[in-house]
Amino acid sequence: MPDTAARSGGRILVDALRVHGVDRLFCVPGESYLDVLDALYDYPEIAVVVAKHEGAAANMAEADGKLTGRPGICFVTRGPGATHASVGVHTAFQDSTPMILFVGQVAREARGREAFQEVEFSQMFAPLAKWTAEIDTADRIPEFVLRAFQIATSGRPGPVVLALPEDVLVETTPAADTLRYCPVQASPKPRDVEAVGTELERAKRPLLILGGSRWSDEGCAALAAFAQANAVPVLASFRRQDLIDNRHPCYAGHLSLGLPPFLQNRVRGADLVIALGSRLGDVTTFGYTVLKPPRIPQRLVHIHPDPHELGRVYQPDLAINASPSLCAIELAKLKPVSDPPWRSTTEEARREYEQFAARPAKAPSEGVDLAAVVSYLSGLLPPDAMIANGAGNFTIWVHRFFTYKQPHTELAPTSGSMGYGLPASVAAKLRHPDRTVVCFAGDGDFLMYPQELATASQNGAAIIVLVVNNGMYGTIRMHQERRFPGRVSATDLASPDFVALAHSLGACAERVESTDAFAGAFDRALHAGRPALLELSVDRDQITPDRRLS
Repeated sequence: MPDTAARSGGRILVDALRVHGVDRLFCVPGESYLDVLDALYDYPEIAVVVAKHEGAAANMAEADGKLTGRPGICFVTRGPGATHASVGVHTAFQDSTPMILFVGQVAREARGREAFQEVEFSQMFAPLAKWTAEIDTADRIPEFVLRAFQIATSGRPGPVVLALPEDVLVETTPAADTLRYCPVQASPKPRDVEAVGTELERAKRPLLILGGSRWSDEGCAALAAFAQANAVPVLASFRRQDLIDNRHPCYAGHLSLGLPPFLQNRVRGADLVIALGSRLGDVTTFGYTVLKPPRIPQRLVHIHPDPHELGRVYQPDLAINASPSLCAIELAKLKPVSDPPWRSTTEEARREYEQFAARPAKAPSEGVDLAAVVSYLSGLLPPDAMIANGAGNFTIWVHRFFTYKQPHTELAPTSGSMGYGLPASVAAKLRHPDRTVVCFAGDGDFLMYPQELATASQNGAAIIVLVVNNGMYGTIRMHQERRFPGRVSATDLASPDFVALAHSLGACAERVESTDAFAGAFDRALHAGRPALLELSVDRDQITPDRRLS
């Protein structure tokens, strides 16, 4: 154990972060945790990334957790700081991402009096986090921090919130540090793995649905090998497309919003569904229609790291509590099914996907053809390029036309959180400075956190942001025109001069008004050596690749 000389609570907390291997944190500074900021001054090996908005800082931490498998760390101040950061906690919860949010709190003697910026964080974050607590004495900081890391990374990963009364951070104590945390993940029992093999042997039309988080490269490779050996068609859950190389002969598509009929039929036509890591949520199951709970006609093998998820919505025929990566590694060791009778079905599923992912015949009437842009980048960018996006109809083009080739290259919130892409891309570029990072953002999506271009500039994160500008909140307009045709209300968007805004925040920028102009503009952005923004003017009428507002 290290020296147990008296230290301030702030110093103990930072020392605990060092014990648990933290090398970067994201924050917006606040007076409620000044002692932590002071302690960080002495440890330059912990990079402190100062965002311009707490929501962006939390999204950066969430993205960092996605990429590393270790808890992304975020510090914000009490009250407004915490409420702003809650968006990142919600994303981490729905995306099963390890993350720890540290929130400054009013002093203990003022608690319960509605002091300045006081919030009862245990109540506020209870439905958003795996665990939330307030540290009431400096002596227990090492204990609470260890528990936070354990909970965030064990079982189904997720966010933890710890409130820090400012006088606790000032308090001195000889409390000793702990050892480093050790994540706990369930491994599948041999009989469970054998049972999956038996289910596969009996099937005529099996289907593998991938999902979940904290997949290792080894687990993804094992999954691909298992699918290949057994010729099983593979579908990715919502925004989990990077779990398998989309060029794999067994990859058959993405269970996304607006699920196309050929994928609906593919799921309904299966006689065995193996859900590996996926919760089988409402988006993945097309509003619980292609798989209707609690019992489905198909045999269901459900593999998930959280035992409480098994049987919660769907009643499986075989429930396996296990890490998806660890289970995939064991599944790859099974003796393959001899001459699978469904091989032709898998080949048909692959052809359907390839046809769907092809560029649509009908180009937009004006502006940039987004399908052509995404297809171009899919062929141009290296396999390890990372693609980030937030929420909006523009993402339909990204998910349909980009071919993900390696694990941990898709940064997209399953929570559907607008504004996620830009902060996530900053975190990705800082974590992997030698890799290309591209952020797709709608105009409304980008305007949630445009100021984080300044964070990118300040930290030397040479990201490329593509702002898809159609002058409206496209997703809402689409639904509005369906239900209330011609009655446009609150969905038109007056945007600033994006190029001038980007310049003012330290980025280079161009406006791209035609498809032919994109390649040259992107090349200039790629070699700019600093953050770059390309504003893509697109056809307002083209609301999806296949539909027009008119």
